[in-house]
Amino acid sequence: MKNCKQNLLLLILLFTISQFSFGQNQSSIKGTISDGKLPIEFVDVILKTASDSTKVANYAVTDASGNFSLDNVPSGDYQLQFKLIGFKTNIQKVKFTGSPISIGTITLQNDTNLLNTVVVNSAKKQIQKTDEGFIFNAVSNISQSGGTATDMLKSIPTVAVDAEGGITLRGKSPMILINGKNSAITNMDQIAASSIESIEIISNPTAKYDANAESGIINIKLKKNNQSGMNGAMVLGGGFGAKGRVNSSILLNHKTEKWNFGLGYDNRFAGRTKKINAERTNYFIDDEHFINQKRNDERTEGLQNLKLNIDFSPNERNSFSFEALGNLETQDNDETLYTHVNTSANQFYSDNRRHSLELERSKVGELAFNYDRKFSDDRKSLNASITSSFNKDKENTNIDTYNYDQYQEQLGDILLQRTHNYDNENISNAIVNYAFPVSEKSIIETGYKGTFRFFDSDFETADLVNGEYVVNPISSNTFKFNEQINAIYGMLNSFIGDKENPKWKYNLGLRAENVSNNGATKNNSDKFNNDYLKLFPSASLQLNLKSDAFFKIGYSKRINRPELDQLNPFVDITDALNPHSGNPYLKPEIIHIAEMSYNKEWTKYSFSTNAFYRNATNTIKQYAELMDNGVILLMPKNIGSTITYGVETIFSLKPIGFYDANISVTAFQQNINASNLAQDVVSNAFSWYGKIINNFVPWKGGKLQIIGNYNSALATPQGKRIPIYNVDIGFQQKLGKGNARLGLVVTDMFNTLESGYKNNTALFSNNRTNKSDTRALMLTFAYTFKSDFKEILLENQFSTE
Repeated sequence: MKNCKQNLLLLILLFTISQFSFGQNQSSIKGTISDGKLPIEFVDVILKTASDSTKVANYAVTDASGNFSLDNVPSGDYQLQFKLIGFKTNIQKVKFTGSPISIGTITLQNDTNLLNTVVVNSAKKQIQKTDEGFIFNAVSNISQSGGTATDMLKSIPTVAVDAEGGITLRGKSPMILINGKNSAITNMDQIAASSIESIEIISNPTAKYDANAESGIINIKLKKNNQSGMNGAMVLGGGFGAKGRVNSSILLNHKTEKWNFGLGYDNRFAGRTKKINAERTNYFIDDEHFINQKRNDERTEGLQNLKLNIDFSPNERNSFSFEALGNLETQDNDETLYTHVNTSANQFYSDNRRHSLELERSKVGELAFNYDRKFSDDRKSLNASITSSFNKDKENTNIDTYNYDQYQEQLGDILLQRTHNYDNENISNAIVNYAFPVSEKSIIETGYKGTFRFFDSDFETADLVNGEYVVNPISSNTFKFNEQINAIYGMLNSFIGDKENPKWKYNLGLRAENVSNNGATKNNSDKFNNDYLKLFPSASLQLNLKSDAFFKIGYSKRINRPELDQLNPFVDITDALNPHSGNPYLKPEIIHIAEMSYNKEWTKYSFSTNAFYRNATNTIKQYAELMDNGVILLMPKNIGSTITYGVETIFSLKPIGFYDANISVTAFQQNINASNLAQDVVSNAFSWYGKIINNFVPWKGGKLQIIGNYNSALATPQGKRIPIYNVDIGFQQKLGKGNARLGLVVTDMFNTLESGYKNNTALFSNNRTNKSDTRALMLTFAYTFKSDFKEILLENQFSTE
């Protein structure tokens, strides 16, 4: 089997090499836009077919020199439109024969009918719809300046983020990719918001994507400058919540005709606090009956990222790129936990104070090699990539526990313990995608993806005995995990009707994934092996009602494989009464999904809605089990089957020139069959969440953004998580000629963001709330220098990778 996989990979790489060709593709239309004196930046250049002016054939935005280029344009008659608020729309007719042409300089006339006090730059749309979901451009988000990818995701429609950073789509954790690839960066707080170009939400993945995406895919695309010449930009920021926080970033780039060199660095340092309150009643345990806990956390964290990219394009058909990313993260957490326990008669039983100092250091390195091949027929394409990501994480904790009597007098000696958890992980990907036409109306996409993951963890607990730390073998162990996923897919994309405006579009796909993994602890007490081949079909049918509206139905089969932290059997004892661990015997979920969507565009409004139905077997959920000693062990389990159905809606509006908004709502019902569990569980629950993003341009060069979030209570197997809600505000003002910008951000303005849950079972009830210092104020200053692109960094207008 191993030799077969190696031969398959070798054949694919040979096939990739055989496709290298260095011909020329010059099917482009170029020009320059001016106001008669100076070039104009951010002009929308829209190419439409002459036979149907409602259909967009190509699109570009002018750079700081007023230049634009429309590439890979098929021969035909077209209409060119040049639009920018503050200027009259200019329309030109173009007959394109396939040879490159330049239309020279187009002069736009001022529109004196617009308000003189309001100027809105023509930047990227906040939401760009795609056939598989939508793209959220970071340019539109000014309320998370100085934050992380987690903060950015809080502002994205249909995405729910709880106060602890848990990310969900439609009530389940999505697959998260970095630049379209699996990464060892799994903590979204390791990515600075300032380094993000866009975030793509793929709510309806086809067979082209990993099947391990039950609720969808979130693809985070990092910035990559692609402007000519020598360019640079920098950002400085500072602020405070309960403690101070600072951040900075710098970008340098040099691009010639064939080469592009980029270097970027960003950092973020912050102090944070958290308070946790918990109450629990163990109904059938007399001694540890009533438990009250209070916890205070003092945390300092640091994040540094360094990125290098080198691109080489020998001609317009071929491009090669190399990227390297280094990430350093530090987290120090000083935690104090107070626990008071009473008996069933409400008499004193025990009291203790547990203090722990946790020091965590994480290093991540990523390397990526990419090749892209274009052809004279733009329906044909080839790309290949090899990536590798390494993560080394070290966590050391010192714990001291004091026991007290009912009069707060210390009992016995201090219990001193220490733990360490050392993790090493490597994820590598080999990807080849090839698309080619089989007829005038049909294209076949096919490809291979290999994912190779290696993980080992060393967990050790030691107690201080007679002045020396003695390892506790019962709670110390190692865990090793290896996994290979080899996948191939084939997909047919076709349409029925006129080529320029097809009435019907359909997609048929099939993905095959062979998974081979194994895991074992040091003493082999927890050992498992899995080797299986599964097929994942997908299909969709789209009816184009008009050029600005369509109706779509689809089906796909997916899988939810347990994550590493869900498989790792180590028991975390930081909170002795509420330990948690993984479960190496988890089975993957198998999910069947049906979807139905409708999209409609108007001049100033757009509306999309998506109804979905999901049937999952072997559902994986976190489950709390009461032990005989009063301890509740949290562990993921296969709880049975779950049927989820609901609807998500996105409504965008721009009723007036200085205001636009985006409103999104997701609502769903869950019906759970957990007959395999001994204790009672929640059988059904309704949940919803929504957000509104308001954008204002109060005066020239100013932008104001107000974002409101609300997540209703979300069902858990034994109860529910509490509702969460917050409001974030951001303001930015251009300075001088636009080369600089000052920003002010207030996150969680009303200090309402907190998380928690309420569990009610036959054996116990449990209420817990977590409150971090989420309210913070940040001031940022950004400046570009030696630059041909005034707002590339400020507006995040980078090409995506």
